Amino acid sequence: MAYLSAVTLLWAFSFSLIGVYLAGQVDSWFSVLMRVALASLMFLPFLKFRGVNKKLIAKLMTVGGIQLGLMYCFYYQSFLLLSVPEVLLFTVFTPIYVTLIYDLLKGRFSPWYLVTAIIAVAGAALIKFAGINENFLLGFLVVQGANLCFAIGQVGYKYIIENQPVNLSQHTIFGYFYLGALCVAVVAFSLLGNIERMPTTNTQWGVLIYLGIMASGLGYFGWNKGATLVNAGALAAMNNALVPAGLIVNIVIWNRDVDLTRLAVGGAVIMLSLWFNETWVKRKVALSYQS
Repeated sequence: MAYLSAVTLLWAFSFSLIGVYLAGQVDSWFSVLMRVALASLMFLPFLKFRGVNKKLIAKLMTVGGIQLGLMYCFYYQSFLLLSVPEVLLFTVFTPIYVTLIYDLLKGRFSPWYLVTAIIAVAGAALIKFAGINENFLLGFLVVQGANLCFAIGQVGYKYIIENQPVNLSQHTIFGYFYLGALCVAVVAFSLLGNIERMPTTNTQWGVLIYLGIMASGLGYFGWNKGATLVNAGALAAMNNALVPAGLIVNIVIWNRDVDLTRLAVGGAVIMLSLWFNETWVKRKVALSYQS
């Protein structure tokens, strides 16, 4: 849980940084390309070429293309349609996708993990906001596209690593994940990018560099590595811990209109789902698989 918790704190700032400094000001397709390119450069020095199975490389690039490349394409567009709190709230469905996809890959269905995910979703849904705009439905669908890509990617990576016959140092192969995402980002920018809307201020460049190196580079490696160390229920619940964390940052620094009582109650319910998973679900599922 340490990796997932650390990345949650790191990513809590990303939502507001994008919404405040980039959305509607810098071309979203360039933002995606910049983040993925910087993350790729970070891991190129560690990338292992010899002795790595080509099928593994293809799998990692596919997962990266979906989780980071396609997800960012949806994610950045959502900020053009919705406010930061709205984007955050609409991510509450990710845990359901995580749990169901993981069970599908394992060829089984674990209802107890789903219970954990549902509790987490309920907690995030309690964090209610006001002021839904006319782009509500389209924005909702775009965020769900991002959620689904994020869920497929992290569960796919977890499944791939768990089924490797030998232990690999994940930092030596994770560069392939970013290269897959880079392929998607290059195509998206080539087809849809607007070179007239490049960053124009030091703040915008600084935000992009921070997001590329810290949030994308360190963040996705830490998150996916953490995903391989926990069960699907804990992974699902931690996906929704991003909601209160992101809202707290948004409220404290940029936005003081969110209902603090609902935020506190919703955050408490999400923590309850983590406690439920760690103290009861793990033991219950282990016993069911042994029987």
